[in-house]
Amino acid sequence: MHPLEVSPAQFRTLANEITEIATQYLQALDSRPIAPPTTGKQSLDLFSSPWPEQPEGTQALAALTQIIEHTRAQNARFWGYVLGSAEPAGAASDLLASVLNQNVTAWRSSPAAVIIEKTVVGWLAQAISCPGFQGSLTGGGSSANLMGLAMARERKLAANASGLRNAAQPVVYASAEVHMSIPKALALLGIGRNNLRLIATDQDFRMLPDGLESAIKQDLASGNLPLAVVASAGTVNTGAIDPLTDIADIAQRFDLWMHVDGAYGALAAIAEPASFRGMERADSISLDPHKWLYQSLDCGCLLYRNRDPVRAAFSHTGDYAKSLSDDPIESFAFFDQSMELSRRFRALRLWFSLRYHGLAAFRSAIEKDLRLARRLASSISSCPDLELMAPVSLSAVCFRYRPAPESKLDATNESLLKTINGRGRIYLSNATLHGQFCLRACLVNHRTRPADVDCVVDEVLQSARQLASSS
Repeated sequence: MHPLEVSPAQFRTLANEITEIATQYLQALDSRPIAPPTTGKQSLDLFSSPWPEQPEGTQALAALTQIIEHTRAQNARFWGYVLGSAEPAGAASDLLASVLNQNVTAWRSSPAAVIIEKTVVGWLAQAISCPGFQGSLTGGGSSANLMGLAMARERKLAANASGLRNAAQPVVYASAEVHMSIPKALALLGIGRNNLRLIATDQDFRMLPDGLESAIKQDLASGNLPLAVVASAGTVNTGAIDPLTDIADIAQRFDLWMHVDGAYGALAAIAEPASFRGMERADSISLDPHKWLYQSLDCGCLLYRNRDPVRAAFSHTGDYAKSLSDDPIESFAFFDQSMELSRRFRALRLWFSLRYHGLAAFRSAIEKDLRLARRLASSISSCPDLELMAPVSLSAVCFRYRPAPESKLDATNESLLKTINGRGRIYLSNATLHGQFCLRACLVNHRTRPADVDCVVDEVLQSARQLASSS
């Protein structure tokens, strides 16, 4: 028996041990401090060790418990970033995906995995009222946004063969609240970050359609090439939803590709479809099941209306990978529709989780998050020491602590955020709105209950008093 082999009996013992460690973590999750009591030096000293020459075997299991002790606890009061809460049924099934080790490149490589992924993608499109859209699972919204804009570039410029040689400069439009992945995508695609036009927003942080149309006309007059518009279906700071129908009208009138960055918000259409009217007119949409379907990382998705632009952007097959079948199912290849060749079986945990719980359970969880965000906003508005900084369009609640001179508000709130998170009872992130530093709670957490959001105001005020007493 080769030293790398693990017998079925050994695997059962090992899997049971790891499952027990994970179960203990879940059992204690709600009582754990969210921020681990560690420093950079402590974690470096503990985990940055030489690769052992000799096997440690099951002794290595002890290190898994140490990892938990130095890991952020994603419990019911974790509201940082836009990060789903790792629904356990899907996470448990992911062990099987790793054991099966399917390379989900084409049907012939993994028949079940390819059909399951296509099925799940169809479920997602149907659930957000975009029936008929096709797509694939991705590492996250950033890669889905990159792929969507690559399709837009290829549709007008056909740049894959000869590069960007068009005389006119291609230009992309998005709101001033656009996610950082969009300028990064333009840099990677050779369009350039400077050719992203940031359109002003209204008081609710939504793109102004008149500003979009004016910018397009100005670029046309300057001899530039309007290429695409990115509409946000849930901005990362506030959850604002751009006026999708108006943007779709403008994109159609000027022949622009319309990409919807719905990584944060698009899946909320399961619960509130009316808020996303117009999204079905997009050419491509990004969304993240590892956000508002509460899945473990990583699990993003790109949806698109028409298969031709995606094949133009990504289909380039070596002889060793060409299909020898003419059957429409058996000849299918994801590598003709994605920038990835090697692709793990991402769909398994999502497929299992969605079947295990059913659509109604996820709709209810999203509705609960939306309701609790509004409850939190109401309690903040009722506190004279706190100020709500933006409307709550989805589940992001931005606010700040006010009892400080105006010139010191940003510094005070930045220090306050560190104090709040250091206490470990709740976990917030931050946003900058109109140049002002804000505290931000984003609820995409199936574990959160009313009692959890009801403790926020008191925890913020206690943290403020702790900060004041230590200064």
